[in-house]
Amino acid sequence: MDRQPLVAGQFYPGNKKDLLSAVSGYLQGEAMEERTILTMLPHAGYVFSGSTAGKTLARANLAEKLILLGPNHTGKGESISVWPDGNWIVPGFEFPVDSSLASSITEINGFSSDYQAHIQEHSLEVILPFLSVRKGNVSMVPIAVSESRLSVLAEAGKNLAQVIKRLNLNVSLIISSDMSHYISHEQAQKIDALAIEQVLDLNPEGLYKVVMENKISMCGVLPMVLGMYCALDLGARKAKLADYSTSGEVNRDFSQVVGYAGVIIS
Repeated sequence: MDRQPLVAGQFYPGNKKDLLSAVSGYLQGEAMEERTILTMLPHAGYVFSGSTAGKTLARANLAEKLILLGPNHTGKGESISVWPDGNWIVPGFEFPVDSSLASSITEINGFSSDYQAHIQEHSLEVILPFLSVRKGNVSMVPIAVSESRLSVLAEAGKNLAQVIKRLNLNVSLIISSDMSHYISHEQAQKIDALAIEQVLDLNPEGLYKVVMENKISMCGVLPMVLGMYCALDLGARKAKLADYSTSGEVNRDFSQVVGYAGVIIS
């Protein structure tokens, strides 16, 4: 089954020419030498988060095969939902799903083959054009995560890593997440720094607890925790903050912002 675009013309340009121009303008910087095991990117409208997404992906050294993990804003579908086949479509591009890898992933306890979590979820769609320009043809498996239990996320991440190692695959994980929502610029900077510190310390349990205890509205904390457990089992040793920004820096409204962070783990 193919997935049709949901937010083309809203979050990003609705035609290929303008989309290529926008994404190419945001991708500024040189790629790191170390292979990127995981990178976290924001998923807001490009006018707000495109700069952070572009600066981060420009530095990332991605594998040819990608596993995309994003939040489930709609609450539909299974708690860890794997899109199993077909193509994901954005204007001018089609992104094939690696159905073989998707099938192997859905054999893991807790991972389910499911379309419903993805059809009206924008968080992975928004980053696809960046991946196309950055990498060309990509092979991917999209996963939406709403599972909220830390123990289940930890087990799922470790089991995902075991599948990747068993299949002897060179894979990068792409995590889609914005940071704090609708608080002041100063508040966002302060509490987002608490979460980012845990990410840079490669501490998924710490990230989970800091976000929950401080009520940080980081929408992708669940896929990020799962992804970090997976990355650690794949050998991750260091993390870098590629960029941080807020929407207030664009629209000059510093009273109600959304925070955006780009992180690279290798």
